[in-house]
Amino acid sequence: MTACRARDSGEASRSQTRVLVIDLGGTNVKILVTGKRAPRRVPSGLGMTASGMVAAVQQLAADWSYDVISLGYPGAVIGGRPAAEPKNLGKGWKGFDFEKAFGCQVKVINDAAMQALGSYEGGRMLFLGLGTGLGSALITDGVLVPMELAHLRYRNGRTYEDYVGLRGLKR
Repeated sequence: MTACRARDSGEASRSQTRVLVIDLGGTNVKILVTGKRAPRRVPSGLGMTASGMVAAVQQLAADWSYDVISLGYPGAVIGGRPAAEPKNLGKGWKGFDFEKAFGCQVKVINDAAMQALGSYEGGRMLFLGLGTGLGSALITDGVLVPMELAHLRYRNGRTYEDYVGLRGLKR
């Protein structure tokens, strides 16, 4: 198992923390580390389990050094942990110990919230991310609110995600 790069306390004060960012999507898992410009990806989908994602990310990032991980999860996150199994991935996410699996500190956040933070420039912002599904988050008065609009009923018994996500595009 490849773990996060260990640092001594003197090194941490001399350089910035290197963050490995993981965007866990229903079609691909994308990763990028501090200081790099080109993300790497691996296909995901209904067969992608939590342990399979960890193995894939460790292989993709084998030649990168990082101290901590930020994981964008495609669903509700409560208390820094997935609240339910994702709609577009395999099983085994709820209750999974990401820190133990990766061997370092892992911050789990809703994927749309993480993407919103990455593009936030101040003021109020409504983020809508179109991909396999529909990600949504709101930033207002300095507060980040993941919204999970995708799974609300829209019409004909379908959700917003059924219309504007990958399923809608295919239809």
